[in-house]
Amino acid sequence: MYKPDNPLVVQGDRTLLLEATHNKFAPARDFLSSFAELEKSPEYIHSYKLTPISIWNAVAGGMSADEIISGLQQYSKFDIPQNIAHEVIDYADRYGKIKLISRDEGLFLKIDDRAVMAEITSQERLAKYLQQVVSPSEISINPQMRGQLKQALVKINYPVEDLAGYAEGQPLFINLRSTTLSGSPFALREYQRQSIAAYYLQGSARGGNGVIVLPCGAGKTVVGMGVMAEIQAYTLIISTGIVAVRQWIRELLDKTDLTQDLIGEYTGERKEIKPVTITTYQMLTWRKQRSSKFVHMELFNKHEWGLIIYDEVHLLPAPVFRATTELQSRRRLGLTATLVREDGCEDDVFSLIGPKRYDAPWSDLERQGYIAAARCYEIRVAMNDELRLKYAVADKRRKFRLAAENDAKIPIVQQLLQKHKPDRILVIGQYLKQLKKIAAEIEAPIITGKTPTHTREDFYQRFREGEITVLVVSKVANFAIDLPEASVAIQVSGTYGSRQEEAQRLGRLLRPTTDQKQAKFYTLVSRDSTEQEFAMNRQLFLTEQGYRYYILAAGDLGILEEYN
Repeated sequence: MYKPDNPLVVQGDRTLLLEATHNKFAPARDFLSSFAELEKSPEYIHSYKLTPISIWNAVAGGMSADEIISGLQQYSKFDIPQNIAHEVIDYADRYGKIKLISRDEGLFLKIDDRAVMAEITSQERLAKYLQQVVSPSEISINPQMRGQLKQALVKINYPVEDLAGYAEGQPLFINLRSTTLSGSPFALREYQRQSIAAYYLQGSARGGNGVIVLPCGAGKTVVGMGVMAEIQAYTLIISTGIVAVRQWIRELLDKTDLTQDLIGEYTGERKEIKPVTITTYQMLTWRKQRSSKFVHMELFNKHEWGLIIYDEVHLLPAPVFRATTELQSRRRLGLTATLVREDGCEDDVFSLIGPKRYDAPWSDLERQGYIAAARCYEIRVAMNDELRLKYAVADKRRKFRLAAENDAKIPIVQQLLQKHKPDRILVIGQYLKQLKKIAAEIEAPIITGKTPTHTREDFYQRFREGEITVLVVSKVANFAIDLPEASVAIQVSGTYGSRQEEAQRLGRLLRPTTDQKQAKFYTLVSRDSTEQEFAMNRQLFLTEQGYRYYILAAGDLGILEEYN
């Protein structure tokens, strides 16, 4: 049946095509994003893909195959292909087909489907994880291999529902304050309470693992503290850098009844192991040389942790994945603004940290005033004749860098700074030579990976207080930096087509300002270059969240108000 008033076309190859200008676009987009992955977002047609992981995450969050299929039928112009309905049912049915359970005698895979049981026991790659078949529906497993087995099973499209429970860890009494140290009223927002409940599931074995997805500025740290207050146990928190570690410490002291003597910083500057210990991914993966051991990985075993929190879980490096395979008896919480991983390891996050438990649409939180409204612009800048000639003969990698470091971007930065003179502005980029040149031209301080921690913190504090109104920052500022006063970001270069980086950089602006000012996010790209091509990929995630990019030529800056 043909329904011309609908915005969606469902194709047999699992591709979903959505009309971006249709009046049903917004509700259809929100529906699709709950179980499909955005792949392309040109101006008129957005394309999504159904994948096993996207469907398993939806099912783990309580969505059924029937809901997915009926929703597709509701928005589709045509009857959906029969194979799509069958594949959705098949993938959804696989979640929970294999359960991991615990008894006094040990750990067991419980498989009620005889055909699946036969398939699993016949797989040579799984033999080293399995011990013996103890009944027609149960196989005992090596408890030390709990994580590796889950990883291996998800690779053959059998996601395990882990119901084996957790070690409780050493108890630690933690309560959220009703008033912060500064005297401000404090309470969880409704979506924060919902996300904590979806993760904890009243303390049952079905909860206690997984990922909560919230926009930057929506209070992921507060959610982490709310989970800590539910679990009441020693907690290890892994974050992205020393500045983020200290931000966690400030937030814990401000919003919980934990005292300083209970919170430890485990970084290159301090080595404190306390009931709540906060470290970095860099610290855990440090070693003297490539062949040496990761000496700080022992931190995972220094205490009987009841909870491990992975901040910005999409950045989890491979060595920490390997360590996490041995920590499946601990409750695990991942916090992130995006589950996108540029290395394609989403299935490892799914199997080792857990499924997506909660995902709040950015547009909903913006509408409710919890995150700032934002407007995104891509400004295309011409290359001069000399640069075009260098670009023409360069290899692909060199082409990208030449385009990214286009000096013609500097006058555009200056024009934007002049336009937003009263605002606090971040100029963000990838290449240090470019950033240093821009910082010198605009006479602004610069923060890079080599900037000492105390200098970074000083610059950030002066920015918050308004003493500094423009900061030039490298990719060290992508993550976990609390700069609620920033309302404008100018991105001069980025990491190829990194969708996660685009989301994190916009996230620097999404903490609402006291005057409710609309945030502005400008991306400068060289016209007719590989940088322009990569920019389209970078924008995918934010487009899915409801943000629209306005494309302008450098000469169009004078008409920006028309887009506001």
